Amino acid sequence: MSGRFDIVALPIENLTLLQRKPLGDGRGYLERMFCLEELGSVLMDRNIVQINRTLTSKRGTVRGMHFQYSPHAETKLVSCLRGEVFDVAVDLRRTSQPI
Repeated sequence: MSGRFDIVALPIENLTLLQRKPLGDGRGYLERMFCLEELGSVLMDRNIVQINRTLTSKRGTVRGMHFQYSPHAETKLVSCLRGEVFDVAVDLRRTSQPI
């Protein structure tokens, strides 16, 4: 069986798109939200230590950008469970190149 995720490298270093591949039949579907075995190559030596869920009830709402220096930096995994999301990643490294 193929993996439950399509893992797509994006132009910004260390930015990856994870597309879940649900398995379904006439009853509905099962969608794997996270699998350490399948996503270990993306996470490398980083651990998921916290998962939060937010609800944005008003269309067009903008949430803030987040930035933290090591050792408090976090790896983000953003999911949209219903509707749509427009997620933005900004590469602030001095070595970053325009894409």
